[in-house]
Amino acid sequence: MPEIPSVGVLHRVRPDDPRAAVLLQDLEREYDDRYGDLSSGMASAEMTRYPAERFLPPEGAFVLLEVDDAIVAGGAFMRYDATTAEFKRIWTAPEHRRRGHSRAVLRALEAEAAALGYARAYLTTGPRQPEAQRLYEATGWTELPPIPIGRGLVAHAYEKALDGAAAG
Repeated sequence: MPEIPSVGVLHRVRPDDPRAAVLLQDLEREYDDRYGDLSSGMASAEMTRYPAERFLPPEGAFVLLEVDDAIVAGGAFMRYDATTAEFKRIWTAPEHRRRGHSRAVLRALEAEAAALGYARAYLTTGPRQPEAQRLYEATGWTELPPIPIGRGLVAHAYEKALDGAAAG
């Protein structure tokens, strides 16, 4: 994958690549911090819900963003349906936030999904992640009706048409 000027270098990897381990552990820890009071083990269950193979071509991808020899952000997608990719695990390490890294990861995932023939991308984010909601809204994603998840809380769903998607 290409170097992104002033942001870093993107790598297409397997989800079980050792470089992804710290990023995924930090993501799970953040899920626990934000949602641990709702359900014990929720973060671990979410992080292991899908087998790694779901995030590999020809139906998915997993990318990491490297800056100054450190993995600082990443994300993935898998098949949602025949024309839609579902984005998952979009994450930037806390000490590297507000520098455009998540936007770079989103752009890379959108390009990868379009190259695999997806016409649309879909994602959800939790009710305690307002910065993620702002990111998606600022990058052209359209909010869909909320999804009830219990205890009066809702997940926020978004979709986006992918430019340049190959036919079929």
